[in-house]
Amino acid sequence: MILTQCAVCATELGLTLGKKCGRCSTRYCGAACQVQHWKEGGHDKLCKPIKRAGGAEQHNANQKYTVAVAVAAEACAEDTKGQTCYICTQALHWKTKECLVRGCACRGTAGFAHVSCLAEQAKILVAEAEANNLGVKVLDERLNRWHTCSLCEQGYHGVVRCALGWACWKTYVGRPETDQLRIPAINLLGNGLHESGQYEDSLSVMEAELAMKRRLGVSEHSILVVQSNLASTYSCLGRQENAVRMLRDVYSGNLRLKGEENGTTLLAANNYAFTLIVVRRFEEAKSLLRKTIPVARRVLDNNEETTLRMRMNYAKALYADDDATLDHLREAVTTLEEIERTARRVFGGAHPVATQTATSLRNARTALRARETPPTSKSQN
Repeated sequence: MILTQCAVCATELGLTLGKKCGRCSTRYCGAACQVQHWKEGGHDKLCKPIKRAGGAEQHNANQKYTVAVAVAAEACAEDTKGQTCYICTQALHWKTKECLVRGCACRGTAGFAHVSCLAEQAKILVAEAEANNLGVKVLDERLNRWHTCSLCEQGYHGVVRCALGWACWKTYVGRPETDQLRIPAINLLGNGLHESGQYEDSLSVMEAELAMKRRLGVSEHSILVVQSNLASTYSCLGRQENAVRMLRDVYSGNLRLKGEENGTTLLAANNYAFTLIVVRRFEEAKSLLRKTIPVARRVLDNNEETTLRMRMNYAKALYADDDATLDHLREAVTTLEEIERTARRVFGGAHPVATQTATSLRNARTALRARETPPTSKSQN
């Protein structure tokens, strides 16, 4: 996580409370903890090395990045065996000695890279946009390189997305809070932590991002984006009612700001529907999805990720309902079979859409078999 707690007692400080070490910026809730850390916590020996690394936040980001890269490389080891980086053409990175990753939709021999190479590529593109004043649109497009493969144009997922999140954050963490790249960096970090299942850390980062955005007076759209991410994390942590309330507000906010045919509004509708399913409010979820799926198919594409996820959630609302009819269960199975074939073709079998659809399909088939199989009658003695 980013440094939002006292280094001694872990009191929550957000991004602005407490005090910092005058040399290295390590954070404390007050003078007593700072003195204790110096005398008993080893800070007297660590202070200068932390300062040389760029300060406490930079030092922390560097360490977390190194761990995240190692985790990503290990997770991809079987897939990357015998391959080379498409950027530097080496199997082992010449400087960092890190191994390869591939967490996108590339298949065959395409898409293998070092996290360091992907990060350097993104950093150069963004720096060029900044230096030449190419405008917000170009800058946003180039920021996508921090989370999207330049070959298959699909987003990285799982631990690879997390490693790139730390890479982005460590690149821009030293900039002022008002810098145009610091907010995207903290956003990418929070999403990366969420992608890798580190929900508590993700929540801490996202709450810090929301507080920073409110303090800076950013647009309502920007606030809605981080609220949507927060709600997803609430859901993963089991705080479903918090998630439902926030996602309802996010969906209605986007509907008002952007209209029903906007991609962000459709994504918000899908997130809201998913959480309604989690809390077993199936009729509300089905009603919302019946209204929004035709719009998604028309505005986005049948093979687009949001459209597939909406259809998957609709099927889930059908088969998970205790009152589902036999026709509902058959419709759910047929729909999920089609989605799984599409997801594997478009994104590859390892992509979350493909794996999650496969799980839902197994569950739907189980529910259908249970309904189709007549109960066995016990013989009378």
